[in-house]
Amino acid sequence: MKNYKSIQQKVESPLVNMGPIKLRQPLPTNGLENVDPFLLLHHYGPYAISEFNNPFDLGPHPHRGFEPITLLFKGEQLHRDSLGNEMVVKAGGVQWTTAGRGIIHAEAPTKEFVKKGGDLEGIQLWLNLPAKDKMIPPNYQHLEDYQIPKVFSKDGKIQLNIIAGKQADKYGSIKTQTSVNVFTANADLNGEIEIELPENHQSLIYLLDGEVLINNSDLLKKGEEQMVVFNTDGNLVSIKANDKSNLLVLSGAPIQEKVTQYGPYVMNTQTEILEAMRDFQQGKMGYLY
Repeated sequence: MKNYKSIQQKVESPLVNMGPIKLRQPLPTNGLENVDPFLLLHHYGPYAISEFNNPFDLGPHPHRGFEPITLLFKGEQLHRDSLGNEMVVKAGGVQWTTAGRGIIHAEAPTKEFVKKGGDLEGIQLWLNLPAKDKMIPPNYQHLEDYQIPKVFSKDGKIQLNIIAGKQADKYGSIKTQTSVNVFTANADLNGEIEIELPENHQSLIYLLDGEVLINNSDLLKKGEEQMVVFNTDGNLVSIKANDKSNLLVLSGAPIQEKVTQYGPYVMNTQTEILEAMRDFQQGKMGYLY
């Protein structure tokens, strides 16, 4: 008897405004503060980027206490940070920033991409750090698509990209601070796959586009309910693609600590938030121009 995870709830992915940017935010949303250790999930784009339309130009800004992660599905972005990193992430690539005690970074489509034009689409994910690791030295990890191990369904119609964690005999290259799995999946029509996720992990599946059936029972469809959150039971989830689809699969050991969040800082107490604001103003998180 297969031990599938039971479904806790299904969630829509409403459009929200962030300054000039309109994006989808399934997490946090009404009635769902987080899926510990995952605090925020933003799905941005696809935007038709050109010299006349470039809303996704995020200038230098600080972070502390968590890991901001970008998974790029279309286009290309330039990452710059106060550690001196300057990297271009292209479709299929990943930028994984460990903010730790503080980092300043900036993200924007490359000048070349803006000039030639094209679609930009990605996921921005905030992964919490436990209290003991909130002040570790900041770090940046970069993966290109060819560096990400792939697992294929038996029918060959679904490709699972192992960014962090483990699936079958493949291990993601990202070094993580806690036990997490971060996978993306590209599914063709009628593709089916079963994915193993630890029983004690909080987990979710987010649909970027297409239509899939989860655990032979619950439908995710773009423009309707696009995310499913599972209970901490069972160790399997199944996906069947009713259309060509792209997905994000996340699971993580819950940290189970109080979260205090203000803007770009995620700490455990209000005092730590005030300290973060002060340290940024005093230049202790470095500089980026």
